Amino acid sequence: MRLAGVYRPAGLVVLVCWLAVLLPARDLWARTPKDQYMSAEKCYSALRKSPSRQKYRSYWLKCISGYERVYRLDPRGPWAAAGLYKAGKLYLELYRRSYLETDRLEALDAFRRIVKRFPRSRYAAKAKMEIRLAQVKSTAKKKAPEKKVKVRKRSADSYYAPRKTPPPPPGPALVTGLRYWSNPNYTRIVIDANKETRYSSRLLRKDPSLHKPRRLYIDLEKSILAKAIQRQIPINDDLLSSIRAGQHTKDSVRVVVDIKSFKRYKVFSLRNPFRIVIDVWGSNSIMQSPVIIAKPRSRKGKKSTGDLARQFSLGVRRIVVDAGHGGRDFGAPGYCKGVYEKNITLQIARRLAKRIRKELGCEVILTRNSDRYLTLEERTAIANTKNADLFISIHTNAARNHMAYGLETYFLNLATDEDAILVAARENATSRKNISDLQSILNDLMQNAKINESARLASSVQRSTVSYLQGRYSRIKNKGVKQAPFYVLLGAQMPAILIETSFISNPRECRRLSDRKYQDNLCRGIVKGIRAYIRQVNPLSLTQAGRLR
Repeated sequence: MRLAGVYRPAGLVVLVCWLAVLLPARDLWARTPKDQYMSAEKCYSALRKSPSRQKYRSYWLKCISGYERVYRLDPRGPWAAAGLYKAGKLYLELYRRSYLETDRLEALDAFRRIVKRFPRSRYAAKAKMEIRLAQVKSTAKKKAPEKKVKVRKRSADSYYAPRKTPPPPPGPALVTGLRYWSNPNYTRIVIDANKETRYSSRLLRKDPSLHKPRRLYIDLEKSILAKAIQRQIPINDDLLSSIRAGQHTKDSVRVVVDIKSFKRYKVFSLRNPFRIVIDVWGSNSIMQSPVIIAKPRSRKGKKSTGDLARQFSLGVRRIVVDAGHGGRDFGAPGYCKGVYEKNITLQIARRLAKRIRKELGCEVILTRNSDRYLTLEERTAIANTKNADLFISIHTNAARNHMAYGLETYFLNLATDEDAILVAARENATSRKNISDLQSILNDLMQNAKINESARLASSVQRSTVSYLQGRYSRIKNKGVKQAPFYVLLGAQMPAILIETSFISNPRECRRLSDRKYQDNLCRGIVKGIRAYIRQVNPLSLTQAGRLR
């Protein structure tokens, strides 16, 4: 036993000695430049996958330090230039978020060291390019370098303030693109330009002698075609054959729409940026084609949502839910740091879609299901081409006064008060003057829009949502149903509304909008409003549909 007692500590001593020898060697092996570079790459990969971490400077500096350590381990080795280059790139990414001049200078310093110390490395050419680009951007911003010192405050002020139309670029207007969306009974075409210009349209009859179909052309004055534009785009739906663009004269562009058949059309323009919208309707566009819903097999005798929608003969079977903003368009900045309208609207839209499917048995289409940018005219085009029965656009309100709060719902019409004009100007990303000009063409645009149904849907949703929330939260303010000329509602062929769910600029409501439970209760209230609207437009469904209680 005594021997065992003697040798047991000796064995531990031997083990500790071996560990003392092996661990430094292992640590030394782990710190080779290549392994350190791979470790820094893992750090950067984790950072890219975590938007929440990207908001904090410490995580960026940790990865940058990892790349810089590659250079320090072997300043003349093959991995040194690679480490410096990645450190410089990350400093540039950090600069785009922090707007700190020191971050940009650190990036330039890393690139210059590569050019000086590794002139034959493949990273030298890349570093020279980065230096050149950084210098060009720096020269462009020399006139007002102080503008981005307080980026958060400035972005909020610029959003809440009435927008001013930026000065147009010099020279003729540049026609930059043609876009379209279509179904058998409706097609929307958009002509994009970099500045506002006068235009005219004319419908030409079919000319059998020249083998030319019926054509609609739009002439843009003082305009030229961009070199990269696709000049002819085939459509080949039931209404149109193609779109063609050409330099008609030295200073005018002509866009021609080749027509197969149509019932009516409308040409109008939107601003910031300037674009011309052409809506073409077929003979069956008002009486929409029936929605074909596949009949999935039911389990254990239970009815599926598709079965319910068909059996109950609901007037509303397909709903398009639009999450406002997205991608490069952040929308209104929230009172709480890091909260933006585009993220809140997407979260609410997803929850609303799920609840509509579950409670109403309707098909739901989201205009966007990720953080991507959509133009306002594209959102309405999606609803029209999908033959939607309802269009619901989700937004959050904002105001300079952080004490402003409440919920309001809009439908398309002439603006009735100053607040409605300001809200429409913000959501349209345009100026109050442009809103006033737009109202002059609204009477013609809305002749075939379902204004009365939209007003009824807005009233039902507003009343139900406010009532539901007031039973669960304090200080829920009913700002009522309002009307305004929203771009996103222009040309909608179905009842269409825009819901300003709460004020993201208000401290209390910003925290609520970020809360899952509040979002869910908000969606429950909206669904109750849609259900009440269905009762009004199709009372027969009440006796048939157990879902619509």
